[in-house]
Amino acid sequence: MNKKRLALLLPFVLVSTTMIGYHTIFKLPESPQLTTVSGQSSELAISTQQGQPELTCYESQTAEPIDLDGQINLLVWNIYKQNRSNWPQVSQEVTQDKQLLLFQEASMTEPLKAWINQESWSGNLVDAFKAFDTSAGVLNLAHQLPMKACAYTELEPWLRLPKSALYAEYRLSNGQSLAVVNIHAVNFTYGTEEYHRQLSTLANALKQHLGPMIVAGDFNSWSEQRMAIMREVLQSVGVKEAHYQPDNRTQFVTGLPLDHLFYRGLVLETAEASTTDASDHNPIEARFSIE
Repeated sequence: MNKKRLALLLPFVLVSTTMIGYHTIFKLPESPQLTTVSGQSSELAISTQQGQPELTCYESQTAEPIDLDGQINLLVWNIYKQNRSNWPQVSQEVTQDKQLLLFQEASMTEPLKAWINQESWSGNLVDAFKAFDTSAGVLNLAHQLPMKACAYTELEPWLRLPKSALYAEYRLSNGQSLAVVNIHAVNFTYGTEEYHRQLSTLANALKQHLGPMIVAGDFNSWSEQRMAIMREVLQSVGVKEAHYQPDNRTQFVTGLPLDHLFYRGLVLETAEASTTDASDHNPIEARFSIE
């Protein structure tokens, strides 16, 4: 084979090899998938529901109140697929007094499953994709399962991997229900169409809820345009952003924070974003009381 012919074939070989490697590593569900995890038994219980609607949901009639004597201590954290060696130690420290955990970039590895089981957490994972047959996506954990949980995914146009979001409703001891959105927003896009669609779909679900709510996660709000869209869409559901003290939220090179916490119908007592090297994002911790 001459050099000219080899040079013509080389791009096709590289593309084919890349595509084969991509499909070997990553598996994408045809529709949003919601996995229920429970650490209240000796083994991790997992059940999956699939569907075609924009939000794939399940409902439970036996949910117990999530708050503890009217208090809800919350953790919001992109955990970087638990890739840092000190994540187990740090996570133990920041979760021990919490009633609700909202994780982004959670990878359902065996160590994470064991930790969920050991700490008797229960919750839901949105299976955005599987990497080497391990599910990854946003994960809600509490000591009670929600009354309702819905999965939503939005495909990244460049990387062709979905970003995920979870809409859930939790029972409160005062008779109300708390709507919670845990979001990992699309990142690498040509414009803001996918970003706006993802936020608007979740906002439409929130508009059906009359009670208190929390919207939090990694919004990938690295540009002023994205920040403006985020604020405009969330303003339509009547939430306001927490003020953090200290505020060490992870920033993009533009100086804009990537992680946010919005709320409505709750009393925010404290909110802080401390520093850690257990992930490439710093966690947000907040303390709420129910009205």
